[in-house]
Amino acid sequence: MTQEQTSPAAADPVEEAIAPGYAFEGPALELGGLMTGPDRLCASTVRIPLAMLNRHGLVAGATGTGKTKTLQLLAEQLSAAGVPVFAADIKGDLSGIATAGQASDKLLARTRSVGQDWQATAFPVEYYALGGQGTGIPIRVTVSSFGPILLSRVLGLNDTQESSLGLVFHYADKQGLPLLDLQDLRAVVQHLTSDEGKADLKELGGLSSATAGVILRELITFADQGAEAFFGEPEFDSADLLQRAPDGRGLVNLVELPHLQDRPAIFSTFLMWLLADLFHDLPEVGDVDQPKLVFFFDEAHLLFKDASKPFLESIAQTVRLIRSKGVGVFFVTQSPTDVPDDVLAQLGSRIQHQLRAHTPNDAKALKATVDTYPRSAYADLGEVIMTLGIGEAIVTVMGEKGAPTPVAWTRLRAPQSLMAPSSTESMEATVAASPRRAKYAEVVDRESAREILAKKLEEGAKAEAEEKVEKSEKPAAKGKAAPKAKKDEGGAAGEIVKDVVRSSAFKQFMRTAAAEIARGMFGTARRRR
Repeated sequence: MTQEQTSPAAADPVEEAIAPGYAFEGPALELGGLMTGPDRLCASTVRIPLAMLNRHGLVAGATGTGKTKTLQLLAEQLSAAGVPVFAADIKGDLSGIATAGQASDKLLARTRSVGQDWQATAFPVEYYALGGQGTGIPIRVTVSSFGPILLSRVLGLNDTQESSLGLVFHYADKQGLPLLDLQDLRAVVQHLTSDEGKADLKELGGLSSATAGVILRELITFADQGAEAFFGEPEFDSADLLQRAPDGRGLVNLVELPHLQDRPAIFSTFLMWLLADLFHDLPEVGDVDQPKLVFFFDEAHLLFKDASKPFLESIAQTVRLIRSKGVGVFFVTQSPTDVPDDVLAQLGSRIQHQLRAHTPNDAKALKATVDTYPRSAYADLGEVIMTLGIGEAIVTVMGEKGAPTPVAWTRLRAPQSLMAPSSTESMEATVAASPRRAKYAEVVDRESAREILAKKLEEGAKAEAEEKVEKSEKPAAKGKAAPKAKKDEGGAAGEIVKDVVRSSAFKQFMRTAAAEIARGMFGTARRRR
């Protein structure tokens, strides 16, 4: 692409040190123009090799510095290259990807300065909403698939309580009690703490009645926060995120996160479930020419805040291994220090917007950020990061040979779609026309743990009542035992058949035939597709 030269013809030593590092041979995403100093923009372009996007990345910067627009820019180019994208639409701004952008003199002046041939373009978008709370297609997950580890995270359980919740899941699996929604899980815990379930509770060993009571109370509080809507069937198939539009462009999958500030742990952990589910389902592909999917994890600090060490280790392992499944993960947050070192070390591309140093903690975070970059051609990288303008960033990416590129002060290109939310009418029309709407719109309520336990309790009460009636009808005789009723062979056989049909083993066989449950790094489970 021919670029407009905006710098003097004389060679700039900073440009000579940086530009060769971005001269890639294969397909690449265009980020913007290289800056060698304040208001000094040169003709060289800063890019990310498409084949390296499954080596993950980080987009960081203070509020209002342009992170969302950078995410939009990356999503557009990935879609154009045929790569599906998943992103959480925190503020609703990303919905504008589905609408062509609006030109202005200021916008066109900027795009010309970085050599961008800007054309207003709309991209194919699929809108989702957790539990149907929003405009998009509902995303739900069964409690069994979500698993005890991720659920413990959103319930705020300690290590002992997390282990106990794992025993509850184990009991439900063993007894053939499908955990589809929170009511099912509450029913199992209530059963274990009831008189009828005391024997089962004792067999579990590590689960005390006091801990079961704590779990039950947390589940009730969790449901009162509106989380009930997130769990149930039909369960979302994460493979639907890997779709392309009929014209070959990758679908941009946006999930709406309403009231994020009220339930931050729910949303961040739900996104982690999606990532873990992709990891479990996708085959190994090794190094590929372009990723199968790029997953943008916005507000990433919510995922890591107050997380236990085993949980963080599981995240790091998932991020490390999912690269071989062809999935790239970009964490989007305010500061690189929000991301644990084990995860940060695996992020090959870094796009750092302005950081501020108004407090001692800010200054410490700035220094830590500068220390994580390769040696820079700029005299004071910390000063550069603090003085970056809106739409500017410090960039370093994984080059085609697997080595980090030189640190580049970059004036970013502008998105070609609308840099504002799409209209509600447009979003509703997109959802109504989606082929996935029929698949997920209607809630399915099949027999699960709650109904099975209720039926079991009813049968127990009925049997007890019949036994009392039988005893009361027995004739009283002094010194002589009442004659035993003779059971015919047919009746005995019928009773045996009834016992087998009523047994938990039979029910589990009928319910899980042709389905296999495998629990992975996060204790998540999924029926094999």
